[in-house]
Amino acid sequence: MVSGDAGRPVTIDDVATQAQVSRATVSRVMNGLATVDPAIAERVRRAVELLQYRPSETARSLSLGRTNTVAVLVPDLANPMFQSILRGVTRAAAEDGFRVLVGDTQETPDAERDAAIQARRRCDALVLCAPRMGETDLEAVLAAASPVAVVNRGIEAGAVPQVSMDYEQAIGLLVEHLVGLGHRHLVYAGGPPTSASNRLRGLGLDAALARRPDLRIDRVSVGSTLEDGFASAAQVLGTGASAVLAFNDLVALGLLSRLRELDVAVPERLSVVGVDDIPFARFSTPALTTVHVPQEALGVQAWRQLHQVMRGDGAPGPLWLEGSLEVRASTGPVPA
Repeated sequence: MVSGDAGRPVTIDDVATQAQVSRATVSRVMNGLATVDPAIAERVRRAVELLQYRPSETARSLSLGRTNTVAVLVPDLANPMFQSILRGVTRAAAEDGFRVLVGDTQETPDAERDAAIQARRRCDALVLCAPRMGETDLEAVLAAASPVAVVNRGIEAGAVPQVSMDYEQAIGLLVEHLVGLGHRHLVYAGGPPTSASNRLRGLGLDAALARRPDLRIDRVSVGSTLEDGFASAAQVLGTGASAVLAFNDLVALGLLSRLRELDVAVPERLSVVGVDDIPFARFSTPALTTVHVPQEALGVQAWRQLHQVMRGDGAPGPLWLEGSLEVRASTGPVPA
């Protein structure tokens, strides 16, 4: 950058002096406003190029009243599922000239409300990814932090952009796969009680039981991490089920690790399935049967709906995405 007097950085005042215009005129040209005479605007642009002026992003944000950034709040950034959703938001937002700031609440629902509002104050918009907070807190955030998009949390507010995975459909695919292998006694290793997607999975289990009166599904509360899956082996085995539906792939992979230590053969003794199809799922031992979730698409669609609201076009209504079954080596016929 060309410097001003005494080696100082070039300022907007230097550009104004070089172009023989006011500071306000330079600001209007730099912000792309069409209220400046074309000849004068060209003179300003030549001065900017000559001096190699680079405007302060902070000053520009204050001038325009926007930051061209969007905040994304996730409950657990260590989860590859949320990493993929974040990647989708980042890619789609970049195409529209926006950057992404990320916050991780570490599965602490009580921290989400304040974190969300603070993040929104620093950005132009907010994406809440699978928020764990209660309904009252969520309603307060939606009222105070608009515009907000919500991923994987169904809400009643019709004016809020919403994109969700149909986990009820995903669980249905897994149950039918296991039933087709002869399994009639299953156990569900459930996720966080505050997770909306956990409740959707529960609805999928209820629907499966309504379709198949001969089916038994036990339910145990486990969690959402590798460590939770690893620690759940005794609970799972204690049910006597022939197959386990894990809340997500992380839980399933943690469980598989512990089962290997216990010399419990998978799938000969116990079939194991997960949900999400994270990158590690196909490389586990054995490779994990799961439901492929269009993770990046969730992020892309969340941004597109949010950006539509930011342009003043209104929310298009909730969008539900469906998964597809990925059959691998962790499932097999019911033990004789």
